[in-house]
Amino acid sequence: MKIYDCNKLCCIASIFFFILLGLRVNAQHLPPKLDNPISKTYLKKNLRKDSPRLVLNKEIEENLKQKLRSDPVVQHVYKRLKAGVETIFDKPIINLDIPLEERSQNNQLDISRDLLHRMGILAMVYRIEKDAKVLNRINEELIAACNFPSWNPKHFLDVGEMSLGVALAIDWVGEYLPPSTVKLGKTALIEKGLKPSWPENGKVLNWVYGGNNWNQVCNGGMVAAAIVVAEEEPELASKTIYRAIDGMRYALSQYGPDGVYPEGATYWRYGTSFSVLTAAMFESAFGSDFGILEYPGLKESAMFRVLSDSPMGLFYNFGDCGESSGENGDIVLAWFASKTGNKTFFEEEKFLRAIDENSNFSRLLATALVWIAQYEEKRESTVPAAWAGRGPNPVVFFTGEEDDPNKFYFGGKGGLGNISHGNMDAGSFVFELDGVRWSIDLGKNKHYGVIERTGFNLWDRCQGCDRWKLINKNNFGHSTLSVNDQLHVVDGKASIIDFKNGSFPEATFDMSPVFEGQLKSAKRRFKKSGPRSLLIEDEIKLSEETEMITWQLITQANVEIVDGGAILTQEGKRLNIKNLSHPEFSFTVISLNPPPFYLDLKKDNLKRLEIRIPAWTVEGQNTKVAVLLSGD
Repeated sequence: MKIYDCNKLCCIASIFFFILLGLRVNAQHLPPKLDNPISKTYLKKNLRKDSPRLVLNKEIEENLKQKLRSDPVVQHVYKRLKAGVETIFDKPIINLDIPLEERSQNNQLDISRDLLHRMGILAMVYRIEKDAKVLNRINEELIAACNFPSWNPKHFLDVGEMSLGVALAIDWVGEYLPPSTVKLGKTALIEKGLKPSWPENGKVLNWVYGGNNWNQVCNGGMVAAAIVVAEEEPELASKTIYRAIDGMRYALSQYGPDGVYPEGATYWRYGTSFSVLTAAMFESAFGSDFGILEYPGLKESAMFRVLSDSPMGLFYNFGDCGESSGENGDIVLAWFASKTGNKTFFEEEKFLRAIDENSNFSRLLATALVWIAQYEEKRESTVPAAWAGRGPNPVVFFTGEEDDPNKFYFGGKGGLGNISHGNMDAGSFVFELDGVRWSIDLGKNKHYGVIERTGFNLWDRCQGCDRWKLINKNNFGHSTLSVNDQLHVVDGKASIIDFKNGSFPEATFDMSPVFEGQLKSAKRRFKKSGPRSLLIEDEIKLSEETEMITWQLITQANVEIVDGGAILTQEGKRLNIKNLSHPEFSFTVISLNPPPFYLDLKKDNLKRLEIRIPAWTVEGQNTKVAVLLSGD
């Protein structure tokens, strides 16, 4: 053999070795798999033969009916569903001609959600009441929805929610419906739901293995559709369910390792609701959830959700999260309560709240009634007064003890902008004391649709993308640091590097990647320094590029500048802010009402309180900014 042939073979062997090594390394970084025995044979052998089998089955339904006779919470939630029936009767049959509301996006999602809302309520009430008027309305709604030209697969969330609504109706009341309607419904589930999820060009749709709520919603909807049509299309059904179980781990892995949902508490409620619903469907149809409940981080996320709710009933609303935690009982937390027996996760008082016909409740309330009926109290956890959660978007919480008279509440975060529903908000925080939220997060824009229809690109997250023009998305609208009046580095992640528990907990974030090219390093430490005080310390190492460091606090309080700090007043309460490290630099107030950009979120009395420290005033390269927030 010639020498060059030997060299060529060695080169090929080396390349092959490194390819295998790369595959092995990548495999080590893949999320843990769920149990996935699904095949056409498994489906034929193990899928429950009789209906219902989505969330309900005969045994589960018997438990529900027993609880309807004896359990006040179950009775009250069911009354809420019955009240919803009359609301549906007052509306026209579902259609595509509904005018876009101001809030609506340019898709069919609102219509799909409305159909899911209607089918859940009507189908559950019919199973209990056997009211012919209700059955007739289900029939009319199904015929209308299944005759839509499509379920809008270009925005697959629409398909996911519509498929779930149709599947629930067929599964729960199909035996009572005209055979022609059942056939129409199953055909629509196949042609407008399942088949569009398998494009003819072989392309894998982004949501299948994505890491955000689309994965959870779309895979959940496809699972429901597949179970309903399993007898008609066993091959399509089995490969769809297999794909869903394989794909769901990519969304579930985002909860790890400690339970923080990267998209915040509102989207936890949305994404997690479809994951637990999918678990419930698997259990009712197959007798196993295939490992969803025990997936690393998922159970822990229930405590993240509890801690995200402040004493004021406000969420720590980072990202595109809404501010209010709502007046109705959390149905997703109730699923965790049903699985753990933990009273901490069961919002009984909210579930028993007086029925208000103007009150909005979850479109999954009918399915949630099932697991609310499965809840049996076994224990109650103490909510930790200090908690840190790592992961893609790390978060820390400090609270007062139970029945804290100071109503102390702090939520702070690291993370990065380039994450689903993310902001340039690393190092930001909310702070409440005495029932007032002093440092706020602006949270989500009120209406996505209003912004989208202007041609503004709200969703791309590159460094120079439109999203960062909005005050609630960029770092200038958050209680954090800014350097050189520049945006944060969008893919620079701030991580928790230290956390200390105890009566006076503290947490430190390494924010250096957020300021790459602006600073050499930055670390932000939060400390509960007393029952009524919070200390923020920033250790900063300047670089040659550093020109200006800005410490920021976003508030709606009235501000009085005083020597060495400021006094905030709101709702008859007062908060003192002391500039401990740089008293020579006075606070300044920048009004954000009106905001700087015409599409910005508007809030009364909104302002940014800031300290600006020129780099030339710093001796050497190191400085420490320390600010104390304290109540009287």
